[in-house]
Amino acid sequence: MDFKTGPLMYCLAAGVIVFVIIQSVFFMVKAWKRGKEIGVEKDKMKQTVISSVLFTVAPAVSILATVLALASALGIVLPWIRLSVIGNLAYETVAAESAVGVFGSSLANEIKDPTQFSTIAWTMTIGSCFPLVLLPILCKKVHKATQKITAKSGSSNALGDILGAAAFIGIIAAFIARAVAGVPTDAPAAGFMSVSVLLSAMIFTVALDLLCKKKNLIKLEPFVLPISMFGAMGIAILLNTVLPESITSFTWR
Repeated sequence: MDFKTGPLMYCLAAGVIVFVIIQSVFFMVKAWKRGKEIGVEKDKMKQTVISSVLFTVAPAVSILATVLALASALGIVLPWIRLSVIGNLAYETVAAESAVGVFGSSLANEIKDPTQFSTIAWTMTIGSCFPLVLLPILCKKVHKATQKITAKSGSSNALGDILGAAAFIGIIAAFIARAVAGVPTDAPAAGFMSVSVLLSAMIFTVALDLLCKKKNLIKLEPFVLPISMFGAMGIAILLNTVLPESITSFTWR
């Protein structure tokens, strides 16, 4: 039996999921009672609940895409546990890739060593705990420092968005470059399929982003990332089906 999907892992997942659900229900009930106490109309509270439920659809799709992306290497249970509590595509992938990189491997390979698996699990879990501890202490100071920088710009909000986007793109670009270059050396060879999927995801993202801006599709914006990911996966399946194996299996190392 695969240790990544054994009974112990599913028991841990069940415990975490049950705790999250109970916590959510608890605060929902408390909030509903408090709303009644302060005189909020019942219809308004219902509308708030409905809008909140709809608002969670987009993040849920992104989380599902992240779970599927990590499942090939880590199994379905660990990503499921992690992303049910706290985490996102950017953090979970970076943390897992950094941890497995210590062993000279990559998430492109299935993790079969329990030591590697436990190291990845601890890295993903402990790393996500630090923001919960550090943010209350450092967030105000960081916010003030960021305001001093962005205040020098005529469009402070735009500059703040650019700084955040630049940091995220820098991290992702580093991992993309390693994958295209074939680092580590025991990772699957980089070639036609890997670059095709990368370009497909970029095209989908840019096209959807332009569509959202041109048509003012605000509700579509949260779905750009997951749609692009699933679209790139679909392109990979399509290319692998219609193109000769000599092309799809082409690599440069």
